[in-house]
Amino acid sequence: MKILVVNAGSSSLKCWYHDLRGDALDTPPAQPLWSKHVDWDEKTDIEATFASVLQSLPGPVELAGHRIVHGGRFRGATKLTPEVRAAIAEETAIAPAHNRIALKAVDILQRRFGADVTQAAVFDTGFHATLPPEAYVYPGPYAWFGAGIRRYGFHGISHGYAARRAAQILGGDSDSLRIITCHLGSGASLAAVRGGKSIDTTMGFTPLEGLMMGSRSGSVDPGVLVYLLRQHNYTADQIDDILYKQSGLLGISGISSDMREILAAIDRGDSRAQLAFDIYLHRLVREIGSMLAVLGGADAVVFTGGVGENCAPLRDRVAQQLTFLPNLRVLVIHAEEEWEIARQCYELQTGSAGGPDVPT
Repeated sequence: MKILVVNAGSSSLKCWYHDLRGDALDTPPAQPLWSKHVDWDEKTDIEATFASVLQSLPGPVELAGHRIVHGGRFRGATKLTPEVRAAIAEETAIAPAHNRIALKAVDILQRRFGADVTQAAVFDTGFHATLPPEAYVYPGPYAWFGAGIRRYGFHGISHGYAARRAAQILGGDSDSLRIITCHLGSGASLAAVRGGKSIDTTMGFTPLEGLMMGSRSGSVDPGVLVYLLRQHNYTADQIDDILYKQSGLLGISGISSDMREILAAIDRGDSRAQLAFDIYLHRLVREIGSMLAVLGGADAVVFTGGVGENCAPLRDRVAQQLTFLPNLRVLVIHAEEEWEIARQCYELQTGSAGGPDVPT
């Protein structure tokens, strides 16, 4: 099956093309027949850029799979009917930088290929559909939950692949394995995985909760936000901009949201860059500790994503903090989100997996 995968995010477009066979789904991913990666920003003409990328496609497309950050009530891979697209649009307020662009990509492909190509969505929230209520219900008024204000979790495509690949590497009884997956990139989150299922994660209602990130704050005392609103007359838009774009590594260092530039500044003796790294490390170790407690121990900690795969000093410091677990394996697994999207879409189209999981 000739599958085109589109991963359209707030800062980049990744496209991936392969002729996938069912007997290859459980093996380490093969190199795609074609792939493209283009960086963009709010000034980019998305439609023109996308059209330019698609011109170099090497063959026909039978199925197009899209990464959708927030699926709302939809969790498993799902065909993009008008009803599903409308439901995804409703979640734009929660993940505005991602869902809006992803839906634009769907529209562009619809005009390009028409009804001849089935389009499907794979949701970053999907892997976390197995969270128990005690992990996904916020301790506010119960009416919040009825209004859809709950913890969803994100980066599920990456966490799901990393956990499954780790189980293959570790061998043994995969149903009993306890794995902590660390997706560390410009965004960052952890997942506690038991028997291949997510039972806890650090991101919540939005991709803002949890770890310190490149330019996102991660979790902060909500009283700080109330204080800024009341005492400094901040608007909701100003707070949103601060938490998403002016915080994290960038906010503390004043230099960059890129861990590579933080490490270079540390080598130059920059104290704020050192503080940014130390806070990042501290909060990462603290949250790994919480995942350990939820799992009752762990067989492996897995690092994936740009920072997770490439920042050896960070991994080494985390490993030093975990030496009290002598049998713990520390693995580095290359992120394969596009492959995971293709795998789920193939199973959806061929009926080799269950239908979409739509929680009540």
